[in-house]
Amino acid sequence: MTRIDYRLFAALALSLSLHLLPLLPDFNFGQNFRLTVAPLTAELRPPPVAAATPPLSLPEQPRPASEPTLKTPKPALAKPPEKTGAPAPKTWTQAVRDHLRKLDKTGQFYPAEAIARGLEGEVLVLVIIDEAGQVSAARVEQGSGQPILDEAALRAVRSLQSLPADAPRQVVLPVRFRLR
Repeated sequence: MTRIDYRLFAALALSLSLHLLPLLPDFNFGQNFRLTVAPLTAELRPPPVAAATPPLSLPEQPRPASEPTLKTPKPALAKPPEKTGAPAPKTWTQAVRDHLRKLDKTGQFYPAEAIARGLEGEVLVLVIIDEAGQVSAARVEQGSGQPILDEAALRAVRSLQSLPADAPRQVVLPVRFRLR
């Protein structure tokens, strides 16, 4: 063997021994390692609930006995507030449904080619929503098996805007394509 072969053999033997040293039971690398890891604990707390303030009322003052008591008419019950032009606040799921219905009415939801071919399916789309209620990212989690429907679902979900504050930051939305 030549001198280079011995060097290679020595390097391999040294590498192998260094790799096997940690596996020896009593080898401590010259240090006493003691693993002290504090356990990590997490606790979920419900959001603080605003304490219901009791309605303010004036304390009744005693009447003198000489003063006659008058019968006061009962106050009329409060009427429910009249409906104004402003709609009731929507949940985020209602906002998504309304948006998809609006797209369907304008012909932007179901692709014409898919209708002509009779394609139906359901696409699961992962949606990430930012603090402003805008869709910041969307991807197909489970496709329908039809690329044209998958693209249409992504396009529809990405066009969502101004979702209400109760919208989750990350959600998987099922988008269904059904022919009527």
